[in-house]
Amino acid sequence: MKQAADDGGAGSGAASTSAGGTAATALDWAFFVFSGLASIWFAGLLLLRGSFELGYVGFLVVFWVVLAYLVLPRVDRVLTQIFIPDYFMGRTRTSAGLFGDAVNLAFLGSEKQLRGALERTGWVLADPVTLSTSWRIVTSTLLHRSYLQAPVSPLLLFGRQQDFAYQQEVNGNPRQRHHVRLWRCPEGWMLPGGIASDWLGAASFDRAVGLSLFTLQVTHRVGENIDAERDYLVSSIQQAFPKASVNVIKNFSTGYHSRNGGGDSIVTDGDLPVTNLTAISAAAAESAPSPGPASFSTSVPGRTRIRRPAPVIFGAGLVFLRGLAALTAAAPFLARLTEVPWVSRLVNDVLGQQSSELANLGSAYAPTSFTLTVFACVEAALAVLILRGSNTARVTAMFLSSAAIILQVTAVLSGSVSNLGSNLFGYSFDILLILALSSERARIYARTHSRRRRARSP
Repeated sequence: MKQAADDGGAGSGAASTSAGGTAATALDWAFFVFSGLASIWFAGLLLLRGSFELGYVGFLVVFWVVLAYLVLPRVDRVLTQIFIPDYFMGRTRTSAGLFGDAVNLAFLGSEKQLRGALERTGWVLADPVTLSTSWRIVTSTLLHRSYLQAPVSPLLLFGRQQDFAYQQEVNGNPRQRHHVRLWRCPEGWMLPGGIASDWLGAASFDRAVGLSLFTLQVTHRVGENIDAERDYLVSSIQQAFPKASVNVIKNFSTGYHSRNGGGDSIVTDGDLPVTNLTAISAAAAESAPSPGPASFSTSVPGRTRIRRPAPVIFGAGLVFLRGLAALTAAAPFLARLTEVPWVSRLVNDVLGQQSSELANLGSAYAPTSFTLTVFACVEAALAVLILRGSNTARVTAMFLSSAAIILQVTAVLSGSVSNLGSNLFGYSFDILLILALSSERARIYARTHSRRRRARSP
């Protein structure tokens, strides 16, 4: 079942803007595909020339990063958008569109009852995925230090990532843990067969850390017997809350041997236990800590403040840095115009002797310097607008990066660029920018803000 993330549930009321919405979706898709092709080109360029100019070890590191975190995820996303239908199939999806963990749990009850039942049975709420928590789990894994609230990677169901996740670390080892991701079902939604459910969950066991089979990214490897994790969680709740009844839907999904988004084998009998928590008393639920802020995005889009996703922050930061680079190039001449000695000395100290030579070009350098300054101001404004959810600013920034990438490809194919190392930063910069701003999370964030502004306008 697909969540209407793009139309916001507007239904027939969006008919007057359907043509514009279709054009915007086509443009988003074009940028999405273009960024994937640009990533493939970049990887090919590294493969053909990188080993000679970056050194063997440096080449391997850079090539692996580009392949695992830029090329393969975007290729996977493009292919899954084409070939995998976007409706409920009892499987979660990764951010690259691959099938993730199987949906093997269902619950009836409020969020407080669900959280209370899990926390009373020893499950710990996982931290949200941020730069600080990601760094902490990396260091904890490398140093073998316990991290009870370690974050879990986001998986998608109903077109959105989990509302929250719980886990149990094994023997203080962050490499091994029981964990379950949980999603609130859309209002009025039913399981196949018309069976009611308030929450769906995907439980699995992290057995080690390794590389994903499909993207080569560093990730936790999942144990094969996901039914054991399902039964472990349900039995622990039943032992703590005897009034929690369980109705097992036999053969909910066909028993299968398959793989998850990381390439790990999973085996299940296809049964789905529906645990009814509505009989848990308020006092029992109160005994657990009260629910804090959700670890992930809100489960009901549009009703609360939208959290600014990481790709938007990253993309806006890259846009700002691009403007800063332009301003830095114009700085020598601008410092000369100020006629303030200490400003000129500062620019010379930072940029070196070449800055004095540029400043001495005088009027010949003035038009370029003025253009670069205007460009820097435009980029700064775009960065601010992107952070505020402007879809126009997002698209404009991607157009500029696309133009830069096309010029770079043309320069390479024409042979006018002979040294990869001197252009590596520029190539990667523009590709990273368009990858970030063409991501689904960035698109939904900008389009949602645009709809809200239209709704507020008279």
